[in-house]
Amino acid sequence: MCRDTCSYCTYRAEPGDAKASMMPVSRVRELLQMAKRYRCVEALFVTGERPEERYPQVRSWLLREGFSGTAEYLACCSQLALDEGLFPHTNAGNLHADELHLLKGTNVSLGLMLESSSARLAERGMPHHQAPSKVPAARLEVLENAGRLRIPMTTGILVGIGETSEEMIDSILAMRSLHERYGHIQEIILQNFQPEPGTAMGRRPGAQAAYFTRAVALARIAMPDMNIQVPPNLSPDSYQDFLLAGINDWGGISPITPDFVNPEFPWPQLARVDGLSRAAGFELKCRFPVYPEFAQMVPQDLRERMLPMQDDCGLVREDYWR
Repeated sequence: MCRDTCSYCTYRAEPGDAKASMMPVSRVRELLQMAKRYRCVEALFVTGERPEERYPQVRSWLLREGFSGTAEYLACCSQLALDEGLFPHTNAGNLHADELHLLKGTNVSLGLMLESSSARLAERGMPHHQAPSKVPAARLEVLENAGRLRIPMTTGILVGIGETSEEMIDSILAMRSLHERYGHIQEIILQNFQPEPGTAMGRRPGAQAAYFTRAVALARIAMPDMNIQVPPNLSPDSYQDFLLAGINDWGGISPITPDFVNPEFPWPQLARVDGLSRAAGFELKCRFPVYPEFAQMVPQDLRERMLPMQDDCGLVREDYWR
């Protein structure tokens, strides 16, 4: 559940929907234990935008579970992940500075998609009109606060949701500017819009392949040293194009859970991703949710937990993940 209503989102649910869910801590623990048996490395926590501010049902549920709000719930869950030997990365929308500080203690990195720096996309009739958290100034403020707190951040943009080419480029430059000021953007994600049945934009065409690939290349030109990701399941026929355009990260692939945000797009087989990467001259590696070059921003006690699984390059040992 989420206080925002974006025109393209199928992840959002109303309280009466069958898919509406907040996982009890007991279920989170069960999944974490299963994840460890499958040699998972990352526990990705994703929630809607401050659902307790819109739905009394969420406030009641959180109180019954023993939490004052979503951030406190996530801090508990991410501590459980650490206790089970996984490493948390939380993406919970526009967190306040005190909430960022709280989650820094139990997460090796955090995430917040900028989505777009265009205020036009929040105007009436546009994708973010009913999504106050997607106003660019609000998102940029959160990312700036994370920079002041020295938190490794993953951010990114959605491509093909109605932005112009100039607005897409402006969004890339806005992320570059943030990193130049604070040095904390560890990765950017370029996500191509895919129409979701049953949404307001469900009949819109998806992002054109050439336009999206151009966006990837422009991001690499603008940020030569940045880690750039394209989600591994949204464009399974275009892997080679993205590798040649400049990505160096495929994002997470889970052996036990679907992509809850894009459930109709299954995860690819690791063997296929590995083969396509090798064919393009690359070697597939497993990383922690924090890149090696940003690990010094992570609290020392969390860094020490990574050491038994870490190779000489700061990545996950090959014998563990394979």
